[in-house]
Amino acid sequence: MRGASAARHRQMRDKLKDILLQVQKPARYVGGEYNLPDMDKECSERVLLCFSDKYEVGMSNIGTRILYHMLNDTDGVVCERCYAPDLDMAELLRKNSLPLFSLETKRDAKQFDLIGFSIGFELQFTNVVYMLDLMGVPYYADQRGEEYPPIVAGGPCVVNPMPFAPFFDAVLIGEGEKNLKELTLLHMQCREGKVSKAEFLQRASKLDGVYVPSLNNRTKRAVVKDLDKAYYPTKVLVPNCDIVHDRSSIELFRGCANGCRFCQAGFYYRPIRERSVDTLVRQACELMDNTGYDELGLLSLSTSDYSQLKELVDKIKVEADKRKVKVALPSLRLDSFEAEIYDGIQGASLTFAPEAGTQRLRDVINKNINEEDILTSLTTAMKYGVKNVKLYFIIGLPTESEEDLQGIVDIVHLIKKLHAQCGTSKLLNITVSTSVFIPKPLTPFQWESQITIEQMRQKQAFMREKLRIKNVKYSWHGAESSVIEAILARGDRSLAKAIVKAYELGCVFDSWSENFYYDRWMAAFEQSGVDYQKFLDGFAEDEELPWDIVDNGVTKSYLLNERHKAYAEQSTPNCLDKCNGCGANRLERCRI
Repeated sequence: MRGASAARHRQMRDKLKDILLQVQKPARYVGGEYNLPDMDKECSERVLLCFSDKYEVGMSNIGTRILYHMLNDTDGVVCERCYAPDLDMAELLRKNSLPLFSLETKRDAKQFDLIGFSIGFELQFTNVVYMLDLMGVPYYADQRGEEYPPIVAGGPCVVNPMPFAPFFDAVLIGEGEKNLKELTLLHMQCREGKVSKAEFLQRASKLDGVYVPSLNNRTKRAVVKDLDKAYYPTKVLVPNCDIVHDRSSIELFRGCANGCRFCQAGFYYRPIRERSVDTLVRQACELMDNTGYDELGLLSLSTSDYSQLKELVDKIKVEADKRKVKVALPSLRLDSFEAEIYDGIQGASLTFAPEAGTQRLRDVINKNINEEDILTSLTTAMKYGVKNVKLYFIIGLPTESEEDLQGIVDIVHLIKKLHAQCGTSKLLNITVSTSVFIPKPLTPFQWESQITIEQMRQKQAFMREKLRIKNVKYSWHGAESSVIEAILARGDRSLAKAIVKAYELGCVFDSWSENFYYDRWMAAFEQSGVDYQKFLDGFAEDEELPWDIVDNGVTKSYLLNERHKAYAEQSTPNCLDKCNGCGANRLERCRI
């Protein structure tokens, strides 16, 4: 960095010293965390990895953690971070005419060679525009010339890249350990060869999982073949302040064998690939030694389906006990509760996700648990002295009736009855949480319509009334935000202008309830001339869907057949027992 550029950099650092004294949480912006990689190493490519939410959320994200350390462990590459600044910081940046900057070296975002965004949730779309605005770059890729670095996107929301595609030069579909590294090295090569941005994107479109909106190329999702050999950091950043998930984590496997018909992640992350017990124990020990966290999480979409879970937990618990570290497990399937695994780990709380209140509706959504599973698991839990039970359900599912809602209440009464039969004097607290069903792309329900706000409120009112039970707490997800999420999840490119208009009307940090404004979104659709209702009404089975241009692995014909089975109330077996031919094996053979 020389001349005028170095002078601007010094000026920015000096101004930031004063600004940080005025913001609510300066720890979000100072950088310098424990285990920070070497930012001064010799490099040919400097990448800025942006997360489209606040520091506390982004630092908890395991995907961006992997990619950040992977790039910094790549020869010739340095990667820095940028999170969406809170509104107080954004105001001060504008007031002082300062651009959005990296945490590590406080560089102007525009000075990086490549900029990548991680988008984890539909209600973060306006945050992308917000961050581009703070960077001082045009929102739309076709308005950014050679003077701007390529700006790319990845993350869970890229299942359907269309609503935000116009903002990006490329969208990375699938697992970033594969295509982000390939893209970064390709860009380094193109820069060294003085290749134009257009030619770089042409070459990038040939990589697996790289969709270039300007070319509208078809692509297939990038998949890591062998998780034992895949990059996984064990010397990770330790945050400067409390974050959402403040612990170290290991990832047991990817994919899901259960095939729940509402679950986008369950289909998107197929095929199923496991890490070995030896690899996981080694990673766990290194993480505990390198970070000093007092809690270790065992993560996957359905952790209890890991084929050697008891052996793994036993081995890790021995190592964790030596270091006085708690081992944490996520919510469980009701048919897989093994008390000997969770005894002494979970403590006095237990989380289950039955999703639906009746067996009929569980068959519709392919939950693959029955009444006996529920009774057996809950009876065992009560015997182990559980004091707190958390239950998660979805309302508004296809074919749902009032009887299905009443079934949720009946499960609560069953738990209280089982607790009473145990003869314990300890109180049992039950928390029931309901989210609203959203028909997401790449699921058998992607063709369905979204229930109306009025219907959502009626169902929530029913639940509030019925769950007025001692020691039972009920919480629910907002109706209006569910509608916006559904529109953004299933939209096409026309939505980009509505996203920009929503931002201009003041929509930012929409996933934070205190910042969500439904009326502004409705005004944005109207003022931008976007017919949002068609994305709520659903699609015909023979209709071309906005996301069909991406081969995500699971075939459309398989999803359609699963939809028909749902309406016939027929379940599909767990694919650990039998391959059901979903198509994901075309990307990489399932390892289970």
